[in-house]
Amino acid sequence: MPPSDRPRSRRSGSRVHGQNGKQAAHFPALGSQEKIRPGVIHMFATTAPGMAQLVKPMIDRLPGVRVTDVGFDGRSDLILFAVDRGYREVLWSVRTIEDLFVEVGRTLRSGSDKPHLIAGRIWRPERVERALSVWAAEQRHLAGTMTYRVIARVLQENSFLRTDLRKALAQSVSAERPKWRFADPAQIEIWISEYQADRLVAGLRLSDASMRQHDGREVERSGALRPTVAAAMVSLAGEANGILLDPCCGSGTILSEAAAVGWTDPQGGDIDPEAVEIASRNVPTSIIKQWDVRRLDLPDSAVSAVVSNLPFGQQFSIQGPVPTWFAEVLAEMARVTRPGGCLVLLAPEIPLNTVPAQLRIRSKDPLKLLGMRTRLWVFDRIGAGSAGSSGRVSAGRLRGDSVW
Repeated sequence: MPPSDRPRSRRSGSRVHGQNGKQAAHFPALGSQEKIRPGVIHMFATTAPGMAQLVKPMIDRLPGVRVTDVGFDGRSDLILFAVDRGYREVLWSVRTIEDLFVEVGRTLRSGSDKPHLIAGRIWRPERVERALSVWAAEQRHLAGTMTYRVIARVLQENSFLRTDLRKALAQSVSAERPKWRFADPAQIEIWISEYQADRLVAGLRLSDASMRQHDGREVERSGALRPTVAAAMVSLAGEANGILLDPCCGSGTILSEAAAVGWTDPQGGDIDPEAVEIASRNVPTSIIKQWDVRRLDLPDSAVSAVVSNLPFGQQFSIQGPVPTWFAEVLAEMARVTRPGGCLVLLAPEIPLNTVPAQLRIRSKDPLKLLGMRTRLWVFDRIGAGSAGSSGRVSAGRLRGDSVW
Protein backbone atom coordinates (compact mmCIF):
# COMPACT_ATOMS: atom_id res chain seq x y z
CA MET A 1 0.00 0.00 0.00
CA PRO A 2 1.50 3.36 -0.97
CA PRO A 3 2.21 5.94 1.77
CA SER A 4 -0.47 8.51 2.46
CA ASP A 5 -0.23 11.98 0.96
CA ARG A 6 -0.79 13.41 4.43
CA PRO A 7 2.08 13.98 6.90
CA ARG A 8 2.40 11.17 9.36
CA SER A 9 0.89 11.54 12.81
CA ARG A 10 2.47 10.33 16.01
CA ARG A 11 2.78 6.59 16.17
CA SER A 12 1.36 4.86 19.21
CA GLY A 13 3.34 2.51 21.38
CA SER A 14 5.04 2.09 24.72
CA ARG A 15 7.89 4.20 26.00
CA VAL A 16 11.28 3.47 24.51
CA HIS A 17 14.18 3.24 26.90
CA GLY A 18 17.80 3.65 25.92
CA GLN A 19 21.14 3.98 27.62
CA ASN A 20 21.55 6.49 30.42
CA GLY A 21 24.35 8.90 31.06
CA LYS A 22 25.11 10.10 27.53
CA GLN A 23 26.46 13.64 27.31
CA ALA A 24 25.31 16.12 24.68
CA ALA A 25 28.30 17.03 22.54
CA HIS A 26 28.80 20.38 20.92
CA PHE A 27 28.02 20.01 17.23
CA PRO A 28 29.63 22.48 14.83
CA ALA A 29 27.71 24.36 12.19
CA LEU A 30 27.47 22.28 9.06
CA GLY A 31 29.19 23.81 6.10
CA SER A 32 29.52 22.75 2.51
CA GLN A 33 32.96 21.25 3.13
CA GLU A 34 31.90 18.88 5.94
CA LYS A 35 31.47 15.25 4.89
CA ILE A 36 28.23 13.48 5.66
CA ARG A 37 28.77 10.57 8.03
CA PRO A 38 27.35 7.38 6.51
CA GLY A 39 24.47 5.86 8.44
CA VAL A 40 23.75 9.00 10.50
CA ILE A 41 20.80 11.33 9.95
CA HIS A 42 20.74 14.79 11.52
CA MET A 43 17.34 15.88 12.79
CA PHE A 44 15.76 18.39 15.15
CA ALA A 45 12.57 18.84 17.11
CA THR A 46 10.62 21.77 18.50
CA THR A 47 9.07 21.95 21.97
CA ALA A 48 7.10 24.49 23.96
CA PRO A 49 9.24 27.43 25.19
CA GLY A 50 11.23 26.44 28.26
CA MET A 51 10.79 22.68 27.81
CA ALA A 52 14.08 21.87 26.05
CA GLN A 53 15.89 21.07 29.30
CA LEU A 54 13.12 18.62 30.21
CA VAL A 55 12.81 17.00 26.79
CA LYS A 56 16.53 16.83 25.99
CA PRO A 57 17.25 13.97 28.45
CA MET A 58 14.22 12.06 27.14
CA ILE A 59 15.60 12.20 23.61
CA ASP A 60 19.17 11.55 24.71
CA ARG A 61 18.09 8.32 26.43
CA LEU A 62 16.66 6.88 23.22
CA PRO A 63 18.76 4.13 21.63
CA GLY A 64 20.77 5.32 18.64
CA VAL A 65 20.05 9.02 19.28
CA ARG A 66 22.53 11.66 20.49
CA VAL A 67 21.53 15.22 21.34
CA THR A 68 24.03 17.65 19.86
CA ASP A 69 22.66 21.11 20.64
CA VAL A 70 19.69 23.05 22.03
CA GLY A 71 18.37 26.54 21.48
CA PHE A 72 15.40 28.87 21.16
CA ASP A 73 14.22 30.59 17.98
CA GLY A 74 11.92 33.18 19.56
CA ARG A 75 8.83 30.98 19.30
CA SER A 76 9.89 27.45 20.25
CA ASP A 77 12.73 25.58 21.88
CA LEU A 78 14.82 23.50 19.46
CA ILE A 79 16.67 20.26 20.19
CA LEU A 80 19.16 19.05 17.58
CA PHE A 81 20.31 15.43 17.45
CA ALA A 82 22.03 12.76 15.37
CA VAL A 83 20.23 9.47 14.68
CA ASP A 84 21.91 6.21 13.71
CA ARG A 85 20.53 4.14 10.85
CA GLY A 86 17.48 2.14 11.88
CA TYR A 87 16.63 4.18 14.99
CA ARG A 88 14.54 6.99 13.53
CA GLU A 89 11.31 5.24 14.46
CA VAL A 90 11.85 5.68 18.21
CA LEU A 91 11.48 9.46 17.94
CA TRP A 92 7.77 9.17 17.23
CA SER A 93 7.25 7.78 20.74
CA VAL A 94 8.39 11.01 22.44
CA ARG A 95 5.11 12.65 23.44
CA THR A 96 6.76 15.92 24.52
CA ILE A 97 7.87 16.83 20.98
CA GLU A 98 5.76 19.43 19.13
CA ASP A 99 7.22 18.93 15.64
CA LEU A 100 9.89 16.71 14.11
CA PHE A 101 12.25 17.69 11.25
CA VAL A 102 14.95 16.10 9.15
CA GLU A 103 17.83 18.53 8.84
CA VAL A 104 18.83 20.03 5.50
CA GLY A 105 21.78 21.99 6.83
CA ARG A 106 23.02 24.62 9.22
CA THR A 107 25.30 27.61 9.03
CA LEU A 108 26.49 30.74 10.81
CA ARG A 109 25.39 34.30 10.22
CA SER A 110 29.03 35.33 10.58
CA GLY A 111 29.90 33.34 7.47
CA SER A 112 28.34 36.27 5.58
CA ASP A 113 25.27 37.91 7.02
CA LYS A 114 23.27 38.24 3.81
CA PRO A 115 20.04 36.28 3.19
CA HIS A 116 20.95 34.92 -0.26
CA LEU A 117 24.36 33.72 0.93
CA ILE A 118 22.86 32.07 4.03
CA ALA A 119 20.26 30.36 1.83
CA GLY A 120 22.97 29.15 -0.53
CA ARG A 121 24.98 27.64 2.30
CA ILE A 122 21.93 25.93 3.77
CA TRP A 123 20.35 24.53 0.59
CA ARG A 124 23.12 22.23 -0.72
CA PRO A 125 22.09 19.52 -3.23
CA GLU A 126 23.79 16.58 -1.52
CA ARG A 127 22.19 17.33 1.84
CA VAL A 128 18.84 18.17 0.28
CA GLU A 129 18.74 14.80 -1.51
CA ARG A 130 19.45 12.98 1.73
CA ALA A 131 16.81 14.92 3.64
CA LEU A 132 14.26 14.34 0.89
CA SER A 133 14.88 10.59 1.01
CA VAL A 134 13.97 10.64 4.71
CA TRP A 135 10.94 12.84 4.03
CA ALA A 136 9.75 10.44 1.32
CA ALA A 137 10.15 7.45 3.62
CA GLU A 138 8.08 9.14 6.31
CA GLN A 139 5.49 10.93 4.16
CA ARG A 140 4.88 9.92 0.55
CA HIS A 141 6.71 9.26 -2.68
CA LEU A 142 8.21 12.35 -4.27
CA ALA A 143 6.76 13.46 -7.58
CA GLY A 144 8.41 15.57 -10.22
CA THR A 145 6.18 18.49 -9.27
CA MET A 146 5.75 19.23 -5.57
CA THR A 147 4.35 22.18 -3.63
CA TYR A 148 6.39 23.79 -0.87
CA ARG A 149 6.41 26.69 1.55
CA VAL A 150 9.16 28.28 3.67
CA ILE A 151 8.90 29.32 7.33
CA ALA A 152 11.71 31.51 8.71
CA ARG A 153 12.46 32.58 12.27
CA VAL A 154 15.32 34.81 13.38
CA LEU A 155 16.38 36.22 16.74
CA GLN A 156 17.17 39.72 15.46
CA GLU A 157 16.48 41.74 12.32
CA ASN A 158 19.36 44.21 12.45
CA SER A 159 21.00 42.83 9.30
CA PHE A 160 17.94 41.67 7.39
CA LEU A 161 14.27 40.92 7.90
CA ARG A 162 12.89 37.47 8.54
CA THR A 163 10.86 37.80 5.34
CA ASP A 164 14.07 38.50 3.38
CA LEU A 165 15.52 35.19 4.55
CA ARG A 166 12.31 33.37 3.69
CA LYS A 167 12.33 34.81 0.16
CA ALA A 168 16.02 34.03 -0.33
CA LEU A 169 15.58 30.40 0.71
CA ALA A 170 12.50 30.08 -1.52
CA GLN A 171 14.58 31.37 -4.42
CA SER A 172 17.32 28.80 -3.72
CA VAL A 173 14.70 26.05 -3.64
CA SER A 174 13.11 27.25 -6.88
CA ALA A 175 16.48 27.44 -8.65
CA GLU A 176 17.44 23.91 -7.62
CA ARG A 177 13.92 22.43 -8.05
CA PRO A 178 12.38 24.38 -10.95
CA LYS A 179 9.29 22.13 -11.18
CA TRP A 180 8.33 22.75 -7.57
CA ARG A 181 5.82 25.53 -6.95
CA PHE A 182 5.15 27.67 -3.90
CA ALA A 183 1.80 27.10 -2.16
CA ASP A 184 0.17 27.51 1.24
CA PRO A 185 -0.71 24.96 2.49
CA ALA A 186 1.96 22.85 0.80
CA GLN A 187 3.14 19.25 0.62
CA ILE A 188 6.63 20.11 1.88
CA GLU A 189 7.35 22.61 4.64
CA ILE A 190 10.91 23.96 4.83
CA TRP A 191 11.78 25.63 8.13
CA ILE A 192 14.84 27.77 8.81
CA SER A 193 15.43 28.99 12.36
CA GLU A 194 18.07 30.98 14.16
CA TYR A 195 18.14 28.81 17.28
CA GLN A 196 21.11 30.55 18.92
CA ALA A 197 22.71 33.90 18.23
CA ASP A 198 24.58 33.51 14.91
CA ARG A 199 23.46 29.85 14.42
CA LEU A 200 20.83 28.79 11.90
CA VAL A 201 19.42 25.37 11.07
CA ALA A 202 17.00 24.33 8.33
CA GLY A 203 14.93 21.21 7.87
CA LEU A 204 11.93 19.52 6.28
CA ARG A 205 8.97 19.07 8.58
CA LEU A 206 8.04 15.40 9.03
CA SER A 207 5.14 15.76 11.47
CA ASP A 208 1.70 17.29 11.26
CA ALA A 209 -0.52 18.94 13.86
CA SER A 210 -1.56 15.59 15.33
CA MET A 211 1.94 15.13 16.78
CA ARG A 212 1.63 18.12 19.10
CA GLN A 213 -2.13 17.68 19.58
CA HIS A 214 -1.85 13.91 20.19
CA ASP A 215 -4.73 13.31 17.76
CA GLY A 216 -6.86 15.92 19.51
CA ARG A 217 -9.57 15.88 22.18
CA GLU A 218 -13.16 14.90 21.51
CA VAL A 219 -14.33 18.14 23.14
CA GLU A 220 -12.15 21.26 23.21
CA ARG A 221 -12.20 23.90 25.95
CA SER A 222 -10.76 27.40 25.88
CA GLY A 223 -7.37 27.61 27.58
CA ALA A 224 -6.81 23.83 27.57
CA LEU A 225 -3.27 22.70 28.38
CA ARG A 226 -1.01 21.75 25.48
CA PRO A 227 -0.78 17.94 25.31
CA THR A 228 3.02 18.05 24.99
CA VAL A 229 3.28 20.03 28.23
CA ALA A 230 0.87 17.64 29.93
CA ALA A 231 3.04 14.74 28.73
CA ALA A 232 6.14 16.36 30.26
CA MET A 233 4.32 16.88 33.56
CA VAL A 234 3.18 13.25 33.67
CA SER A 235 6.71 12.06 32.91
CA LEU A 236 7.96 13.95 35.99
CA ALA A 237 5.52 11.99 38.16
CA GLY A 238 7.67 8.87 37.75
CA GLU A 239 6.70 5.31 36.95
CA ALA A 240 3.01 4.53 36.58
CA ASN A 241 1.96 2.92 39.84
CA GLY A 242 -1.33 3.53 41.63
CA ILE A 243 -3.57 6.58 41.23
CA LEU A 244 -2.49 9.72 39.41
CA LEU A 245 -4.75 12.61 40.38
CA ASP A 246 -5.48 15.87 38.58
CA PRO A 247 -7.76 17.80 40.97
CA CYS A 248 -8.11 20.78 38.55
CA CYS A 249 -8.48 18.65 35.44
CA GLY A 250 -10.17 21.09 33.03
CA SER A 251 -10.67 19.22 29.74
CA GLY A 252 -8.77 16.16 31.00
CA THR A 253 -5.53 16.55 29.03
CA ILE A 254 -3.25 15.43 31.88
CA LEU A 255 -5.46 12.42 32.59
CA SER A 256 -5.40 11.47 28.91
CA GLU A 257 -1.60 11.66 28.83
CA ALA A 258 -1.35 9.60 32.02
CA ALA A 259 -3.53 6.87 30.54
CA ALA A 260 -1.47 6.90 27.34
CA VAL A 261 1.78 6.06 29.17
CA GLY A 262 0.46 3.34 31.44
CA TRP A 263 -1.25 4.89 34.47
CA THR A 264 -4.15 2.48 34.90
CA ASP A 265 -6.13 4.63 37.34
CA PRO A 266 -5.92 8.34 36.47
CA GLN A 267 -8.58 10.27 38.36
CA GLY A 268 -9.59 13.91 38.37
CA GLY A 269 -12.05 16.59 39.26
CA ASP A 270 -12.86 20.26 38.78
CA ILE A 271 -14.99 22.93 40.44
CA ASP A 272 -16.57 23.77 37.06
CA PRO A 273 -19.42 21.38 36.13
CA GLU A 274 -18.83 22.08 32.44
CA ALA A 275 -15.18 21.01 32.80
CA VAL A 276 -16.25 17.82 34.57
CA GLU A 277 -18.59 17.00 31.68
CA ILE A 278 -15.94 17.74 29.05
CA ALA A 279 -13.22 15.75 30.85
CA SER A 280 -15.60 12.81 31.28
CA ARG A 281 -16.15 12.75 27.53
CA ASN A 282 -12.47 13.18 26.68
CA VAL A 283 -11.28 10.53 29.17
CA PRO A 284 -14.27 8.20 29.59
CA THR A 285 -12.25 5.57 31.48
CA SER A 286 -11.34 7.96 34.31
CA ILE A 287 -13.30 8.84 37.44
CA ILE A 288 -14.08 12.58 37.26
CA LYS A 289 -15.74 14.40 40.18
CA GLN A 290 -17.00 17.91 40.76
CA TRP A 291 -15.29 19.35 43.83
CA ASP A 292 -13.39 22.23 45.34
CA VAL A 293 -9.66 21.46 45.18
CA ARG A 294 -9.38 22.63 48.81
CA ARG A 295 -11.69 19.80 49.92
CA LEU A 296 -10.94 16.61 47.98
CA ASP A 297 -13.25 13.63 48.36
CA LEU A 298 -10.36 11.21 48.96
CA PRO A 299 -8.81 9.52 52.03
CA ASP A 300 -5.33 10.31 53.32
CA SER A 301 -2.38 8.97 51.27
CA ALA A 302 -4.73 7.71 48.56
CA VAL A 303 -2.74 8.70 45.46
CA SER A 304 0.79 8.18 44.17
CA ALA A 305 1.05 11.50 42.33
CA VAL A 306 -0.82 14.78 41.92
CA VAL A 307 -0.27 16.39 38.52
CA SER A 308 -2.22 19.57 37.81
CA ASN A 309 -2.34 22.87 35.95
CA LEU A 310 -3.45 25.25 38.68
CA PRO A 311 -5.82 28.11 37.77
CA PHE A 312 -3.95 31.22 36.66
CA GLY A 313 -4.22 34.00 34.10
CA GLN A 314 -7.32 35.86 32.99
CA GLN A 315 -9.47 32.90 31.95
CA PHE A 316 -9.67 31.19 35.34
CA SER A 317 -9.98 32.58 38.85
CA ILE A 318 -9.47 31.25 42.35
CA GLN A 319 -11.65 31.57 45.43
CA GLY A 320 -10.44 33.96 48.14
CA PRO A 321 -7.04 35.55 48.80
CA VAL A 322 -4.19 33.93 46.85
CA PRO A 323 -1.98 32.99 49.85
CA THR A 324 -4.91 31.43 51.69
CA TRP A 325 -6.01 29.52 48.61
CA PHE A 326 -2.51 28.15 47.99
CA ALA A 327 -2.07 27.13 51.62
CA GLU A 328 -5.35 25.21 51.65
CA VAL A 329 -4.76 23.61 48.23
CA LEU A 330 -1.21 22.47 48.93
CA ALA A 331 -2.15 21.10 52.35
CA GLU A 332 -5.00 19.11 50.80
CA MET A 333 -2.81 17.79 48.00
CA ALA A 334 -0.17 16.75 50.52
CA ARG A 335 -2.84 15.02 52.60
CA VAL A 336 -4.09 12.78 49.78
CA THR A 337 -0.58 11.97 48.43
CA ARG A 338 1.24 9.00 49.95
CA PRO A 339 4.71 9.52 51.45
CA GLY A 340 7.24 8.88 48.69
CA GLY A 341 4.85 10.27 46.08
CA CYS A 342 5.09 13.63 44.36
CA LEU A 343 3.27 16.72 43.15
CA VAL A 344 3.84 18.19 39.68
CA LEU A 345 2.18 21.59 39.41
CA LEU A 346 1.99 24.35 36.82
CA ALA A 347 1.73 27.83 38.38
CA PRO A 348 3.51 31.17 37.89
CA GLU A 349 4.27 31.66 41.61
CA ILE A 350 3.90 29.67 44.81
CA PRO A 351 4.30 31.72 48.01
CA LEU A 352 6.91 30.21 50.31
CA ASN A 353 4.81 30.45 53.44
CA THR A 354 1.96 28.40 51.91
CA VAL A 355 3.94 25.17 51.42
CA PRO A 356 3.33 22.53 54.12
CA ALA A 357 6.28 20.80 55.76
CA GLN A 358 5.29 17.49 54.12
CA LEU A 359 6.31 18.88 50.72
CA ARG A 360 9.91 19.40 49.64
CA ILE A 361 10.74 21.13 46.38
CA ARG A 362 12.66 19.01 43.89
CA SER A 363 12.77 21.36 40.90
CA LYS A 364 11.18 24.34 39.18
CA ASP A 365 11.45 25.18 35.49
CA PRO A 366 10.25 28.34 33.71
CA LEU A 367 7.81 27.91 30.80
CA LYS A 368 5.84 30.23 28.56
CA LEU A 369 2.27 29.20 27.75
CA LEU A 370 -0.51 31.18 26.08
CA GLY A 371 1.86 34.14 26.01
CA MET A 372 2.29 34.07 29.80
CA ARG A 373 5.31 33.11 31.85
CA THR A 374 4.73 30.31 34.33
CA ARG A 375 6.72 27.64 36.16
CA LEU A 376 6.65 23.87 36.40
CA TRP A 377 7.10 22.80 40.03
CA VAL A 378 7.92 19.32 41.34
CA PHE A 379 7.51 18.53 45.07
CA ASP A 380 8.33 15.30 46.86
CA ARG A 381 5.88 14.15 49.53
CA ILE A 382 7.88 13.38 52.65
CA GLY A 383 6.95 12.24 56.16
CA ALA A 384 4.28 9.84 57.32
CA GLY A 385 1.67 12.08 58.93
CA SER A 386 -1.29 14.09 57.74
CA ALA A 387 -0.45 17.47 56.21
CA GLY A 388 -3.60 19.27 57.22
CA SER A 389 -2.42 20.80 60.49
CA SER A 390 1.35 20.84 59.98
CA GLY A 391 3.66 23.82 59.97
CA ARG A 392 5.06 25.42 56.86
CA VAL A 393 8.23 24.54 55.03
CA SER A 394 11.45 25.98 56.42
CA ALA A 395 12.76 28.97 54.47
CA GLY A 396 16.30 27.71 55.01
CA ARG A 397 15.75 24.88 52.53
CA LEU A 398 14.62 27.12 49.72
CA ARG A 399 15.88 29.86 47.48
CA GLY A 400 14.28 33.28 47.46
CA ASP A 401 12.28 35.21 50.03
CA SER A 402 8.50 35.00 49.88
CA VAL A 403 8.08 33.57 46.38
CA TRP A 404 10.30 31.01 44.62
